Amino acid sequence: MKEFTHFNEEGRAKMVDISDKPETVRTAIAHSSIIVNREIYEGITNNKMKKGDVLAVAQVAAVMACKKTWEIIPMCHPIPLTGVDISFSWEIGEENCTLLISSSVKTKGNTGVEMEALTAASVCALTVYDMCKAVDKGMVIGKTYLVEKTGGKNGDYTREEKL
Repeated sequence: MKEFTHFNEEGRAKMVDISDKPETVRTAIAHSSIIVNREIYEGITNNKMKKGDVLAVAQVAAVMACKKTWEIIPMCHPIPLTGVDISFSWEIGEENCTLLISSSVKTKGNTGVEMEALTAASVCALTVYDMCKAVDKGMVIGKTYLVEKTGGKNGDYTREEKL
């Protein structure tokens, strides 16, 4: 097991010093989802939700959250992001539909963007919930997970199993 890096000599939390790490291009992709009923699906896809264009607002919220990850996750570094993209697709069921959310984040820096991608995907799902909760509070936010990451000392990672 690797040595813990987020603790100082006194065993207290610290932000890791990344000043000696090389600057490289780093990317991360994360996924999340939210299960909605048919009424919400129809409202979103036909842009008939009372709060407005759900996917447009969720996409902007995801980008904003990605840029502020360092402010809400205590040991994250502020990172100059060079790209953030959010995409959506649907899985249609007889009673419920699942909105699949993908966040893709890129930087050229000395630390990774996995937390930024995960934050973006999570906030995107939360925003969809917020905008649709007046219709149904029974929506379920699904698994949120890292799909892949590239760059950095530890190399690339690709999730082998599909969740």
